[in-house]
Amino acid sequence: MANGKTIVILGGGIGGVVTATLLRKKLPREHKVVLVERESNYVFQPSFLWLMTGTRSVEKISRPLRKLDKIGVERIQGEVEHIDPEHKAIQVDGQQILADYLIIALGASLAPETIPGLSEAGYNIYTLAGAESLRDARLTLREGRIAVLVSSIPFKCPAAPYEATMLLEYDCRKRKIRDAVKFDLYSAEPGPMGVAGPEVSKQVRQMVEAKNIEYHPEHAVTEVEAGNKRLHFSNGTQAEFDLLAYVPPHRAPQVVIDGGLTGESGWVPVNRDSLETKFPGIYAIGDVTGIPLSMGKPLPKAGVFAHGEGEIVANNLIEKIAGKGVPERFDGHGECFIETGDGKAGFGHGNFFAEPTPQVKLNKPSRILHLGKVAYEKYWLFEWF
Repeated sequence: MANGKTIVILGGGIGGVVTATLLRKKLPREHKVVLVERESNYVFQPSFLWLMTGTRSVEKISRPLRKLDKIGVERIQGEVEHIDPEHKAIQVDGQQILADYLIIALGASLAPETIPGLSEAGYNIYTLAGAESLRDARLTLREGRIAVLVSSIPFKCPAAPYEATMLLEYDCRKRKIRDAVKFDLYSAEPGPMGVAGPEVSKQVRQMVEAKNIEYHPEHAVTEVEAGNKRLHFSNGTQAEFDLLAYVPPHRAPQVVIDGGLTGESGWVPVNRDSLETKFPGIYAIGDVTGIPLSMGKPLPKAGVFAHGEGEIVANNLIEKIAGKGVPERFDGHGECFIETGDGKAGFGHGNFFAEPTPQVKLNKPSRILHLGKVAYEKYWLFEWF
């Protein structure tokens, strides 16, 4: 036990669960694997899109984190209050924890309160409560204007707001009210999924506009009048809505900022091969990181990257601590399904570390790809829980 190491993972999302599970399964028991997470349940966030349109229930997409206890992960349910990176010390609900290795997987904090009126006016599609509320609210709308808003960049899961709009449009067609409902998609970005390249961005925009959805790029919201149901944008324009679904501003968790872990981008800079921060023995994975690409944009914040980064960090710590395997590098490959409604989905995949720009291909929507997304949801929850 004198030589045993303590590895602490902060955050029980996709990256945290993958990292903790692999470390616990492959490290000798003399080493401790500790997972700190404030929630008691893991929820598969990619399925929020189906939850908001009534094709999933919370029970179908969530799992109790206590299942990790059975494989020997030491789980602490609580709020991370302070991180001292110099000493690898963490304070959780007043309790101090010392780590030999620390992995920060706290994700991005959602900050709708930074835009006046936003929280009161609409439904946050990136939270469980928001997706559930939108599921119910959509049924009360029989006519009018539905607006989907990307409030600022960067945001996680770059395809999600475009998927959300197309799924809501499909829902209106199924409920036979589409002729009475207009759709507007407002985004602060110049085009959808721009980091994937101009061709993919063009394809996604065509998917959206083919469904008679008005797309408004470069519309950065500054204020929302909840009572009058009106959006105000930095370019001087205004727009009205009857139902608003939004992607909130994202920022690094305050405890990460206060710990001095963030860089000029506002996110945690890491070695993109190893995911190690400027502090030896401290790693960061997933949405909390800021990994610049040669094209000038950051690596997208997405679960597929959190998963892959978690595998690399776990593998390399196992090699470092136990001498098993060989060191590996994160290669920047990623993929995602893009739900389009009508029981179809597209599929984007490629190398985001490619030079001089990411090399990404988008397969056109099909029923088979939609079934692939359904199968992946079931596989992921089964594999890790």
